[in-house]
Amino acid sequence: MLDLDQLQSGDRIVVRYRLAADLDSSSPELSDALGELQQVTAQSVSIATRRGVIVVPRKDITHAKRVPPPPARRRSTR
Repeated sequence: MLDLDQLQSGDRIVVRYRLAADLDSSSPELSDALGELQQVTAQSVSIATRRGVIVVPRKDITHAKRVPPPPARRRSTR
């Protein structure tokens, strides 16, 4: 896993993390956050995604990695 303390604000990352446990479920549900890193603290990581800023507790992160910039948008051929 990526060392979160080595990242800088503005790095593009993806983080997989555990969601709040559902009492009826035997397996934890996971989600991903893709976007620009805003802040890393001892307790959490803040990521600016398309849907807004997501704050993920570090204890819930299962995977993290840097990702390349998004591909350029294609022009419409219509």
